[in-house]
Amino acid sequence: MNIILFETTLQHKQLLPFTFTRPVAALRVGIVSIKEKWEQHFKQSVSYLTQPYLQQLFPANFTNDNLFINAALLPSIIHVELIQNLQLDQVLIQGEDVLAFRSAQSNFTAENIEVEAKQLKAIQFEGESVVVKNVWDIFKVNDYAITGDFDLLTFGRKSTPLSNTNKLIGSPQKLFIEPGATVEGSILNTNTGVIYIGKDAEVMEGSMIRGALALGEHATLKMGAKIYGATTVGPHCKVGGEVNNSVFFAYSNKGHDGFIGNSVIGEWCNLGADTNNSNLKNNYSDVDLWNYSDERNKNTGLQFCGLMMGDHSKAGINTMLNTGTVVGVSANIFGGDFPPKFIPSFSWGGAQWLRTFTFDKGLEVAQKMMERRNIQLSENDVAILKHVYEYDAKFRKQ
Repeated sequence: MNIILFETTLQHKQLLPFTFTRPVAALRVGIVSIKEKWEQHFKQSVSYLTQPYLQQLFPANFTNDNLFINAALLPSIIHVELIQNLQLDQVLIQGEDVLAFRSAQSNFTAENIEVEAKQLKAIQFEGESVVVKNVWDIFKVNDYAITGDFDLLTFGRKSTPLSNTNKLIGSPQKLFIEPGATVEGSILNTNTGVIYIGKDAEVMEGSMIRGALALGEHATLKMGAKIYGATTVGPHCKVGGEVNNSVFFAYSNKGHDGFIGNSVIGEWCNLGADTNNSNLKNNYSDVDLWNYSDERNKNTGLQFCGLMMGDHSKAGINTMLNTGTVVGVSANIFGGDFPPKFIPSFSWGGAQWLRTFTFDKGLEVAQKMMERRNIQLSENDVAILKHVYEYDAKFRKQ
């Protein structure tokens, strides 16, 4: 059966700046992306129904019998069973959320798909669902997601043995090391959650890890890193210093001392030495966060919430980032004192001033960083970044 992960325009806006450059289903929550979770469950490839400007790079594949699944829904065995049993023109609904439906039609868009789906024969789902509706949900549900992915990816498999130079606290069944990974001279505690070390990843000497942790393929924890769960360090990331309950998507670096907590860092980001974020207000009140859908701050309902940084953004050494800071795509932040709590895409500066980081300059930085990993920006990548540059223009000071 053909499977398509669909998103709505509202979902897309609620999850900016991360969905500026990827579909909702491509968000990394846990060890792998939402798309990869569904592919593991169904044992087949799936495609995306996303925003028009993203569709060229992330195409949807239609047939005369399609299963459409909510791109923000994290799968469980119950969801998979119910969705597999859907008949043509049936829809699985929970409250106001369309979880999945089956249709022979292919004339859906992110604008109309939810409305159209609700016209079908409804099956109400009464169980529990985990749906990523806001950017802070990415770190909020990360413990649940890491544990689920761990069970999914390691079932029936045997871990590479842990070197005797390390100290393991807790159950060895909650630790899994993929082939090619290196872990030496470190302390790993699985009493607080599972620990997954990806293929060819490296944990350098002196690292202290409390699960849950997902360390992606070819990712690195630098010497003396202090990692609190639930944290994801995505593929090809390099992370040092102190990190608590945060998600790094892929190819991003925080190579030096400094604290990052209750945060989400996109791809191709770099945090300079001694960059720190606040994740708790001095008065212990709920954290407000810039919301692209409402174009104003929104109460997260969370006491702990740190930094949301979109792809290709950078922070210079000694950057101080306030509680609940949102940084768009391809921003360049530096200087003393706290910069604004909302920094639009393609901004350049800090606390004293922010100016437009020209599109050509932003593209040049992105290309140089990607070339270091032998990856080239495609024409589709450039077109997406151009869309982001124009979208956020109304928020920037020229």
